[in-house]
Amino acid sequence: MDERRSPKVLSLAWGEIEIEGVGEVKDAMLYPGGGGEWDWRVTGTRHSPGIQPADVEPLLAAGATSVVLSQGQQLMLEVMPETEDYLAEHGVDVHIAETREAVRVYNLLADAGVRVGALLHSTC
Repeated sequence: MDERRSPKVLSLAWGEIEIEGVGEVKDAMLYPGGGGEWDWRVTGTRHSPGIQPADVEPLLAAGATSVVLSQGQQLMLEVMPETEDYLAEHGVDVHIAETREAVRVYNLLADAGVRVGALLHSTC
């Protein structure tokens, strides 16, 4: 994988995301140059209060200048206001959407050569 390019999402189904150069995962953490499984246990993420600043730090560390955060296919995953503030403080564009829309936006940005990162929740 080219370290400057964000990998494309090839397919999305309930409980499964297929990522170019990575394979299939349940929840995905993507960033310029790679990605893999997004393990919520690392930061203690729960549906509520949701995605926290610690979850997006690896995306910024990998050089993402734009971040896409998915809220799940049933919009059950929240995003903490502190996370939005953290991204804004670092000058990062953020897009928050239902997972199918988040994948669409992410792939458009990746195709355009944007250094985009994403946290994608494949289920609820």
